[in-house]
Amino acid sequence: MSALSDNLVTFAILTYLIAMISHAVEYALGNARTRVAVASPARDLVGAGVGGVGGVAAEPPAPVPTSVDGSARRARLAGLVAVGATALAAVLHLAALVTRGLAADRMPWGNMYEFVLTVTFIGVAAWLVVLWKRPSQRLLGLFLTLVMVLLVATAELVLYVPIVPLVPALNSYWFVIHVSTIVFASGIFLLGAVPAVGFLMRNGYEQGKRSFPYTLARRLPGAVGLERLTFALHAFAFPIFTFAVIAGAIWAEAAWGRPWGWDPKETWAFISWVVYAGYLHARATPSVKRNVATWIAVLGFLTMLMNLFGVNIFFTGLHSYGGLN
Repeated sequence: MSALSDNLVTFAILTYLIAMISHAVEYALGNARTRVAVASPARDLVGAGVGGVGGVAAEPPAPVPTSVDGSARRARLAGLVAVGATALAAVLHLAALVTRGLAADRMPWGNMYEFVLTVTFIGVAAWLVVLWKRPSQRLLGLFLTLVMVLLVATAELVLYVPIVPLVPALNSYWFVIHVSTIVFASGIFLLGAVPAVGFLMRNGYEQGKRSFPYTLARRLPGAVGLERLTFALHAFAFPIFTFAVIAGAIWAEAAWGRPWGWDPKETWAFISWVVYAGYLHARATPSVKRNVATWIAVLGFLTMLMNLFGVNIFFTGLHSYGGLN
């Protein structure tokens, strides 16, 4: 089961890469458009003499619509392939987590490698739900699959550790309650960062900025829709994240005799909570510009990355068993 899980992760990475390349092809070719070919006006008059017969000129032929441009058809096909590959990669991703859990005889959240795999799966699963609800956001898939390739490959190549039993401190029902909610919220925040960055680029492009990276947003959906999607995802994830932090404090009280001790992991979780609360407050304040509020959301995701990678790698504390070993 362990070897099968490892192979499934590799296949998932390759499939995410195929999805990313397909999205890039769609992005490069652009959206489907219909062109109309119009015949040139008649140059000759009907009949002989000035004005022709009765002095009536021949009417030009009516416009003849052509079929959808070939590149537009190829763009649509590439987009469909990208969505199908993303869905297949998500299935492989889930199968890797399930087989990892079966091999370990526990939930697959016991170390940093497993945590990253689970967070990224939640992110891509949530993206497929968003895509089902809002097909117009499909071009965001290029950036989402890029994030999947980078994070899942990093987990497999850098963070991988063999399966080991849970340490005694994690052998509690609070492990399922606290970690499941923190993983779920983190996955939604991960997805929410994609339209947030997309909005900042697209908003700049709509304001006339034509330098890098704003030109990357030329074919993205409108800035208004991206901003609304960003808010919806963060508003959904924040209460879950709040519950996860509270559940962690309750678990800490039961395990260590105190609900809060400013452990590095606890401190950065609190920082993330404050930043995301600040984003939602700024988003609800009419005087705060939407791009300013969105920058706060991006900052929130950076604090989550710091908590996941920076704290686990560079700091030690009561949560160190969740690191690379």
